[in-house]
Amino acid sequence: MINGIIGKKLGMTQVFAGNGDAQAVTAVEAGPCTVIQVKTAAKDGYNAVQLGFGEARRLSSPQLGHLRGLGKFKSLREFRVSDTGETKAGDKVDISLFKVGDRVNIAGVSKGKGFAGVVKRYHFAGGPKTHGQSDRHRAPGAIGSTTTPGRVLKGMRMAGHMGTDRVTALNLEVIATDAERNLLLVRGAVPGARNGLLLITKSAGVE
Repeated sequence: MINGIIGKKLGMTQVFAGNGDAQAVTAVEAGPCTVIQVKTAAKDGYNAVQLGFGEARRLSSPQLGHLRGLGKFKSLREFRVSDTGETKAGDKVDISLFKVGDRVNIAGVSKGKGFAGVVKRYHFAGGPKTHGQSDRHRAPGAIGSTTTPGRVLKGMRMAGHMGTDRVTALNLEVIATDAERNLLLVRGAVPGARNGLLLITKSAGVE
């Protein structure tokens, strides 16, 4: 059984609950997706379903051959499943997979922030602001460990590229669905920028 779908982040808005409280929600265009390939444990070593989403303008010959006339899809993503069941290439997966009240996990690529220092990137406190410290306000401080081990340890938190990481928001509640527009409203924020690709799966324990 397929428990996920590919979507696109449209942006954030707010809806009002029955008691009048305003709730921040993210609008996601979820599907429709087409099953491109079905992988089985007997043939491929694991069970999975590959879905296609979005319309591509140009594709290479190998890509067209892989799609086998099912369409021109911009994004292909694979979802692990416990059992492929009767799923076959060409099947459609749409927003009917979810209902109001479901809990979902949404994975995406976070916004890129470019090169960032340790204060912004890791929330360092910075150096002292007085006692002659004129240029250490946002500096990381010492990074070495003297003679032992005599080198900078791998993984040291330092300035560098920030963002564009795969991030998963867990247990977001589905507030509303709109089958006609393939629209999914989930409570809270999801990773990435507007029009970013998202992978939406049911949280553990949700059937």
